[in-house]
Amino acid sequence: MNNFSFQNPTRLVFGKGQIAQLSQLIPTDKKVMVTYGGGSVKRNGVYEQVIDALKDQHCVEFWGIEPNPTIETLRKAIDLGKEKKVDYLLAVGGGSVLDGTKLIAAGILYNGDAWEIVQKGYTTRQLPFASVMTLPATGSEMNSGAVISRAEMHEKYAFYGNYPQFSILDPEVTYSLPKHQIAAGLADIFVHVLEQYMTTPGQSRIMDRWAEGILLTVLEIAPLIKENQHDYAVMSDFMLSATLALNDFIRMGVTQDWATHMIGHELTALHGITHGESLAMVLGGTWRVLKEQKRAKLIQYADRVLHIISGSDDERVEAAIAQTEGFFRSLDLAIRLSEKGIGEKTINQIADKFNRLGSKFGENQNVTGDVVRQILMTVK
Repeated sequence: MNNFSFQNPTRLVFGKGQIAQLSQLIPTDKKVMVTYGGGSVKRNGVYEQVIDALKDQHCVEFWGIEPNPTIETLRKAIDLGKEKKVDYLLAVGGGSVLDGTKLIAAGILYNGDAWEIVQKGYTTRQLPFASVMTLPATGSEMNSGAVISRAEMHEKYAFYGNYPQFSILDPEVTYSLPKHQIAAGLADIFVHVLEQYMTTPGQSRIMDRWAEGILLTVLEIAPLIKENQHDYAVMSDFMLSATLALNDFIRMGVTQDWATHMIGHELTALHGITHGESLAMVLGGTWRVLKEQKRAKLIQYADRVLHIISGSDDERVEAAIAQTEGFFRSLDLAIRLSEKGIGEKTINQIADKFNRLGSKFGENQNVTGDVVRQILMTVK
């Protein structure tokens, strides 16, 4: 196990009716900017709960943070925040709304263009911010990262800063989510865990078992959600799985991959593919191309998570990859680029970009642009 330093200061406020706690969680002397997406919170009752809880608070609203939030939209929010002199931000929505709010929190205190913060990759100054989470997927509610797009340049990059002061998670708000959003969220959670798990064997028994527990939970609840999206216990597991998949807990002292995510970001930037679905399309290719370096962990995954215990090692590895893709297919997600009309032009564009930037991803830093081309050709 590698050396590590761990701290996660976010307070989770979990359960039905907890949005009402906003009045106690945000200091009354703060001028709050409340950020939203496209308006689903007005249809599912969340907006009314938030407004009621903040009725004694001085609030400014900003609407329209899109899935895969763009700098073009966030610049408008930053200008509004500066004009109104807000000193606290509350994101109400999914991970994209919170990701965008993290940049707004930094941009209000920054004198230049906020895209420079994204390009730098981190910030040390942000206004305090918190969230009411409505779509389990990204884990942004309990981590320090955010991913921001620049639509005009078809670019998408991550940056890091502070953690949310608190996040409210009420599983009842997931009852009205569209089925495709839930499916993409489940895929996102699953691949988040795998990017931290499917690397080097023998690093930490406890990290492995913790990751495997989340993977097993996602596999178990996915069909149950299809049967009944209003099962509070199941949707609670869904919501908490998203948080635990990417709040730093399962990566302590172990190597990480993230190549699949880096490739998926490019598919989203170029073609607008939903993030979770882009991961479902890429993961099988990553594993097939890097099969030898991941062999021991793939066999462990086959045994402990998928219960594939018969056949040769090669057969079990192939079965594990196929069964994982089958899981994504059971969610009605695409697993091949051709299903979204993506061909070799895009493959070469992504590979050439990574080569031009000298990118090296994966736990062994060996996923270059040429390897990315192989991965995408495998799933074309």
